Amino acid sequence: MLRVLLLLLVCAGLSVQAGTGVSSEQSQQERVLRVDPVVRDGKLYIDADVDLPVVGDLRNAAQKGVPLYFSADVEIVSKRWWWFDKVVVNDRLTWRIVYNALTRQWRIGTGELSLPESSLDDALSLVRNIRGWAVADVNELDRDQLYEGRIRVRLDTSLLARPFQVDAFNSSAWSLATPWKNFTFSISIEEPRP
Repeated sequence: MLRVLLLLLVCAGLSVQAGTGVSSEQSQQERVLRVDPVVRDGKLYIDADVDLPVVGDLRNAAQKGVPLYFSADVEIVSKRWWWFDKVVVNDRLTWRIVYNALTRQWRIGTGELSLPESSLDDALSLVRNIRGWAVADVNELDRDQLYEGRIRVRLDTSLLARPFQVDAFNSSAWSLATPWKNFTFSISIEEPRP
């Protein structure tokens, strides 16, 4: 009897470990692949490429017309040895993706701007390939100062309708988020040539 009980405990432990292995493998699929801070026209822009698969229940819900909201969060700080780090940028960019069953068309938008797309993957390409996100004026940044930043992209469940927020709380399919990706940069002034 004791052997049977011990065997059941070992099997239960192995199934729990196997289950956690799958979820950690899935969480490693979502990631920020590349981040490029770019200075152009007096502004600091962020370009990033993200691997963000939308599959299963989340894709099915989107195809039934449930609006999905994705947010990119960026934080940039200047390190200070004598006090807390100075937060230079703390910004968020949010996209809304929705399928209209009558027109059979996907739309993606930020703010008031909304663009038509032919498929969910085409709409997601704007989330997966962030380009020209203006996060700060160059005048607000010190020259030759090393800045440390981090960025992530996530499904923003706080913007979903209430019934879906409850569903998102209870289901791992709705907890889509990349880990934070760290990056560093500095802004240099080129000396004018005589």
